[in-house]
Amino acid sequence: MADLSALTRKPDRGGDRRLLDEVFDHCQVATLATVVDDEPWSVPILVARVGDQLLLHGSTGAGALRHAATGAKVAVSAFLLDGLVIADRAFDHSANYRSAVVRGVCVTASADDAGSALDSFTDALLPGRSAECPPHTAKEIAQTLLLALAITEDNWIAKQRSGPPGPPENPGWTGVIPVAPSYGQPLEATPGPLPESVRRLLA
Repeated sequence: MADLSALTRKPDRGGDRRLLDEVFDHCQVATLATVVDDEPWSVPILVARVGDQLLLHGSTGAGALRHAATGAKVAVSAFLLDGLVIADRAFDHSANYRSAVVRGVCVTASADDAGSALDSFTDALLPGRSAECPPHTAKEIAQTLLLALAITEDNWIAKQRSGPPGPPENPGWTGVIPVAPSYGQPLEATPGPLPESVRRLLA
């Protein structure tokens, strides 16, 4: 069986656990992939890393998440685009990026742990927000499906590229166009002071 945790092409771009943590700590959105009735299925999903596990959050009505909760094998992947690499030849154009994939079987958060797990998920996306919100109701917990995918020694792979393009063959500009996500000005839905968690996020 192929070792899916080893890079076969350009292994020098492989990263360590620090890179994997970095990717999932910044991506916020990942892709959950699985197989249903011999058909591939992938969906974008909010993700948060808490220690040695990825937390996947959605409604109990979400089909892919429900399937993952049955013990199906899954892969969760994330990609951060850091820059467009502009070379002299179209063939040599590339991208600077960081990526990570974790494979395995998810575990559903128990009813006793669901509240604290939801708080951990919320705080991973917006630090400090859970303390500003009312406690979860039993109805909210019942309508939420929260899965945990363990990160072990051999079920993940991380990869990155950084730096400029290679030496050009022809005259003309080459280089890198940096790409970086940013938060915009908050759009008010109801009046009131900005929560402290939002202020810190924008600082």
